[in-house]
Amino acid sequence: MKTFYITTPIYYPSGKYHIGSAYTTCLCDSVKKYKQLQNYDARFLTGNDEHGQKMAEAASDNGRTPQEHVDYMAKLSKELWSTLKIDYDDFIRTTEERHESVVEKIFEKLLANDDIYLGEYSGHYCLSCEAYFTETQLLEGNICPDCGRETKILKEETYFLRLSKYSDRLLKYIEDNPDFIFPESRKNEVVQFVKSGLNDLSVSRTAFDWGVKVKSNPKHVIYVWIDALSNYITSLGYGSSKDDLFQKYWMNGDEVVHVVGKDILRFHAIYWPIMLMALDLPIKFRLFAHGWYMMKDGKMSKSKGNVIYPEQLVEAYGLDAFRYYIVRELSYGHDGEFTPEDYIKRINTDLVNDYANLVSRTISMVNKYFDGTVKNAKHDHDYKKFELELEETSKHIFEQYQQAMDEFKMAEALSEISALVKRTNKLIDDTFPWDLAKDDSKKDVLESVMYHLLESIRLITILYQPFLLETTPKVFEGLNVGEGLRVFTSYKFGEKSVYQVVKKLPHLFPRLDVEKESEKIKVMMESNKPKEEEKRVFDMKSEIEYDDFSKLDLIVGHIDDAKAHPNADKLLVFDVNTGDKVRTIVSGIAKFYKPEDLKNTNVMVVVNLKPVKLRGILSEGMILSAEDKDGNLKVIELNNELEPGDKIS
Repeated sequence: MKTFYITTPIYYPSGKYHIGSAYTTCLCDSVKKYKQLQNYDARFLTGNDEHGQKMAEAASDNGRTPQEHVDYMAKLSKELWSTLKIDYDDFIRTTEERHESVVEKIFEKLLANDDIYLGEYSGHYCLSCEAYFTETQLLEGNICPDCGRETKILKEETYFLRLSKYSDRLLKYIEDNPDFIFPESRKNEVVQFVKSGLNDLSVSRTAFDWGVKVKSNPKHVIYVWIDALSNYITSLGYGSSKDDLFQKYWMNGDEVVHVVGKDILRFHAIYWPIMLMALDLPIKFRLFAHGWYMMKDGKMSKSKGNVIYPEQLVEAYGLDAFRYYIVRELSYGHDGEFTPEDYIKRINTDLVNDYANLVSRTISMVNKYFDGTVKNAKHDHDYKKFELELEETSKHIFEQYQQAMDEFKMAEALSEISALVKRTNKLIDDTFPWDLAKDDSKKDVLESVMYHLLESIRLITILYQPFLLETTPKVFEGLNVGEGLRVFTSYKFGEKSVYQVVKKLPHLFPRLDVEKESEKIKVMMESNKPKEEEKRVFDMKSEIEYDDFSKLDLIVGHIDDAKAHPNADKLLVFDVNTGDKVRTIVSGIAKFYKPEDLKNTNVMVVVNLKPVKLRGILSEGMILSAEDKDGNLKVIELNNELEPGDKIS
């Protein structure tokens, strides 16, 4: 039996998971179920990434120890996956001894091989991403290119992984294995990044201690990516005395797929294969990097009130409706947009109007015309051509469905099933069963049509099994289809010779009022906005001493003039009189203000910041702004009776 090993990234549980994380996990779960239908020995891994400075700070903010916090978040994660009926085989946590002990060994092995060396790093550091960035990688205003937050300059002793040593070998591997990274556009991104030159990667920290310590130098904590990426093999027992799963699914396995969001493509496509090369382990995996679920106003943000949680949608509309939509609506390689209206319309169109209605009216007709029992009537008749067309369509769609599933094109696979549903419904339109029922001489013809409808429903339901977990068993039971006729090997017309259907099948999916239910989802999203007091606590930074605050030189500044930055759309350039002189200050507020909006106003200025060039213009201070609950920046304007240079304390 062939093996198949599929993984989600291990999630960083800083808060409740929204539908983005649920998409990745549902997709992997559906692929596992599909592979099992193909008779693969399929294994599915997910889990949590529990180390790092952000996690320690989140624990402190919530009044917990780091271990208490990650235990609590792991419990929430498992509860969500249970709600979504995620059938994972292992849930790895990076705080587990089985993982930490092997990460220690991995680090020491790389160090002994001189693939890791000790040095010093100074650069722009993003706390949110726990990553350093070069000047050329940053956005205007020293903004992190991945998360959009401001970076800060850090300098510390650190260990480095020699990425540059392996860059040519990695490019050769990608060239020799064209299906290593997919979609193609993601592969091209990686190739360009590697060709632009790889800097050695900082892989340890000394500023915090919540993580796996470097065994030979315990003041260092192993940085998140060496720690986190190793989970794909530590969970299989690599580096331990019990490595049977590692040998089976990795060393001798047939297929391994890592599924990740596009935001962590670089780490999985560059750092992870280089780690494997350095460890002298085979690169067994293929990497699928998918897009994001977006909202009309951009990425999901709790403060914007555009976040929707899986539990809310499952409770309101059922598990199968959620799992169907979440996989159906995100096109291969692209971002998708979630809207309440689209959610309800997709359920109504595909599941209620087409599939559920087909099943319901077919069972109703079989009961009405044949008292619930029909057999395979094998003879020629005037309507045979329609039945043969349906049979041929079903064969073609099965081929297209499998190809789409094998290529991780879930939306296309589900679209193929919908096409077969529509073609089956068309058989009713072509043959008019209610008219055939009026002519006793057409009894055999009517029975043949009913049989073809039932067989097609059986085939459709076989294909839906990886997605509609609760509905497909109900349909099979309603048609009295046994286990042996629910598998891919039975996917062909004529496998079931006699049908005896139930008298009445319960409603599979209730029809929904689009306007009413869309408003209901919008209310859910609005309820997810944090209360103002919650938002303040969430944004609160760690306490500082009074002396720290006194280091800031805050004064009143008068904006004499303002203009757009010639080389950056997001920046404005101000001439600010601060009493001692007129300073040039560059500020990233062009999205919220026109240059003329702030002329002749008094503002609060930090004047003792080290000057920095922003897109070619030297900025000699900072104008202070506030951010409202919707993420809009508002410059803090001061009383015009104040004079430039007046002290603020």
